[in-house]
Amino acid sequence: MYWIIMMFIVLLASIKTAGNNKNLSVSVIIPAYNEEKTVGHVVKVVKSLNYITEVIVVDDGSTDQTAIMAIDAGAIIINHIKNRGKGAAIKTGFKNSKGDIVVFLDADIKNLTKSQVDNIIKPIMNGEADITKTKFKREAGRVTELTAKPLLNFFFPEIKFDQPLSGQFAAKRSFLNKIKLEDDYGVDVGIVLDADVMGMRVKEVDIGKVDHVLSTLTDLNIVATEVVRTIVDRATAYGRITMIDSLGQYIRMEILGLSLASLGIFAIFFIRFVSLTIGLIITGAGVIVALYYIVKILKISLNVFSRSDGNIRNLKVFLKMHSPIIVSILILLAMMTTILGSVHVDNGKISIEPASRNLIIFNNPASNQTVDVRGPYTVDSALENEFTIIRMPQEALATLELNYGDSIYINNQKYILNQTRPGEDNIIRIPNAARSVMGLNVGDIIRDGDLRNRFNNFYAAKAISTGNESDLNLTEGVVITNNLDNGRTVDIFMNNQQISHTSGVFKNGTYSIYVNGVKYKTFTYNENNPTNTYYVEIGSNLFKIVIGGPELTDMDFAPSSTGKFLNFQY
Repeated sequence: MYWIIMMFIVLLASIKTAGNNKNLSVSVIIPAYNEEKTVGHVVKVVKSLNYITEVIVVDDGSTDQTAIMAIDAGAIIINHIKNRGKGAAIKTGFKNSKGDIVVFLDADIKNLTKSQVDNIIKPIMNGEADITKTKFKREAGRVTELTAKPLLNFFFPEIKFDQPLSGQFAAKRSFLNKIKLEDDYGVDVGIVLDADVMGMRVKEVDIGKVDHVLSTLTDLNIVATEVVRTIVDRATAYGRITMIDSLGQYIRMEILGLSLASLGIFAIFFIRFVSLTIGLIITGAGVIVALYYIVKILKISLNVFSRSDGNIRNLKVFLKMHSPIIVSILILLAMMTTILGSVHVDNGKISIEPASRNLIIFNNPASNQTVDVRGPYTVDSALENEFTIIRMPQEALATLELNYGDSIYINNQKYILNQTRPGEDNIIRIPNAARSVMGLNVGDIIRDGDLRNRFNNFYAAKAISTGNESDLNLTEGVVITNNLDNGRTVDIFMNNQQISHTSGVFKNGTYSIYVNGVKYKTFTYNENNPTNTYYVEIGSNLFKIVIGGPELTDMDFAPSSTGKFLNFQY
């Protein structure tokens, strides 16, 4: 039953499509140049088909009575002041036509019939094709057989039409709007090639015997030249020239070799499931291919520099020819220098330990910065006599959400955070006692994404902004965590003016407020009654602390057992 329903739906769709196509309007374009003897007959045949909505003759600079004959036969006439070529005439007619289907006919057909025109148009109207082109019996076909077919067989072997050059064809306007129409005799083959590349349905229609006005050898030479140019242009645009381009083949193989070498090196250091042996094989194969083809390329390139027309021009030619290779070599060199910069020598053992940098994407509308590249960080020992100082880069502090001058407590020892020395942008200097607690050794690499894990559950005294109150220093006690959690906002007011805002996670328990390092007040937080207000008086100033609504945060406020929730220094 299911298949019967589906077949019925498909049948309805095809009927609907066919019906729609039959309602399509049709325009006929006839390019003409000195065709007074035949153009009238062509127009009358076309006009005899009642479903054709307009017939346009483009007089391409004729010097005879072509325009008068076309008008007498009932066509709309458009004149070119001078002869511009068949393709230009077709473009003019197409631009001034309105039909959903556009038909192009030569003006010199002596024996054109209604059935021939009908055969060209009906496959499109019946939904069988998007484009139709004709084949027919004629006395001459020298350009087709001696020029077009050999080139097409070489560059576009998938095209198997009996007569790829045909002045009579029809196409949907929607397709013609997407392509470039040539200005000369290459227009016919250009349409066929564009249709093939775009995957359009092209049908070759046999319309029997056609009597054309025979062209002279000079005219055929012009036609052949324009057809060859169009085929070669399309072959270049659609990548078919590479089939005979030796230098292009060498360049592609050279890039392949460099890419394999880069892939092998990358696999050795960064792709765990690729074994060392496979990585070395890929790298070795890439190096061999790259060396082999670079020699071939250099042999050809030496011909460029042997010219006598100037070194600057030669250099430009060389760079244009080999820019893909140069970029690939630069990528390989960048990768090699990065890896060699990670070499460590320890007691005769050489190790290469590269670590990738971390791309950080912020999701905080309040922050002006949304993207940053941080780390990795190399652990080093503290400077001489700096037993209570940790030096780290600004980007590492940003990840920990701390600032220079803040303090971190490790095993009850206070460590002041200080800036790195010049040239140590990715080095974190940690005293030995702190490194022992953290399980770190000199030379260890910490990814930015792992930094908070290393400082997880450590208590920190963090300065928070107090606006314009320069006489007040305010610090909060926090516990660094490595995950987001539901916290609470804390707003601080001085004499009813807000001076600070922060957030953190409260847990059921007691929290202490200090003034000048002395405990001033302790309060109990209860998640069942989370919002509350507390007051601190310092001299004539009244501070209000408001615990407000929820906010995601990766810091825990320090309870009384761990440290100071807030410390006012005034």
